[in-house]
Amino acid sequence: MHSRQGFGVRGEVIKIRNKRTVALRLTPHVLTMTVLVLAVVGCSGSKVTTKASAELPRYQIRTIALVPFTTLATPQVRDVVDQTFSAPPGARRSDMAISVPPNTEQPFRQTVTVPTGAGDIVTQLLWSRLMARQGMTVLSPGEAAKALASSATPQSPTGQLSAVTVAKQLKADASLIGQVLVYQERVGGRFGASPPATVGFEAKVVAADGQVLWEGNYYEKQRPMTEDFMGFIQRHGVFVTAEELAIYGVDHMLLEFPFGTVGEH
Repeated sequence: MHSRQGFGVRGEVIKIRNKRTVALRLTPHVLTMTVLVLAVVGCSGSKVTTKASAELPRYQIRTIALVPFTTLATPQVRDVVDQTFSAPPGARRSDMAISVPPNTEQPFRQTVTVPTGAGDIVTQLLWSRLMARQGMTVLSPGEAAKALASSATPQSPTGQLSAVTVAKQLKADASLIGQVLVYQERVGGRFGASPPATVGFEAKVVAADGQVLWEGNYYEKQRPMTEDFMGFIQRHGVFVTAEELAIYGVDHMLLEFPFGTVGEH
């Protein structure tokens, strides 16, 4: 049974003969609000996931090099009929809308690539926010790019080896690397979009010795109010741009960032 305090809503408490037991009688209004709250919790889901390594306490990270984010080179397939994407690496299946065609013949499909500028957008969003953190020094993406370019062996900017190379060359404790997996702009306006904006990216902090210390992942395809009530309310009931989704993803991912602290504004 729920006590009045634990349930969090106003109700009428009926005392039973056994004084240790109470029951909560809900009015229709309260019951409606309760169902609504449960629906919100059940539908909103988690758009940002993070994971810290068990080895993290052994490291003292005071300097991090921000390596420019890359974009996924593999084109994503978009179904023209229902405007859905195939799930990219890093995206949770529960967050994807997957259509099953009624027969084995696939309808006309087109591929959509991640814009090359999407990596720069996410990198700059991270850079502007990380610079404001206290207790740590962040080396600029420009410095990291130069260090990577001067490496004797060509390396993938998303690989852990490149993170180690940059950290060692810049004498940093770790590198922050990442990749934009999906960056699809909305088609339409703020009051109606089909498809809506979709953004997904992943990030890693890799120590100079190659140990992955922290991972973050964000994926969101903006949904209508009936599917994501809380998300729709957070965005004031309008369809936002891909960059606005990216801002949300960066800000909420950094809430779980274990390095440095948020500075005073």
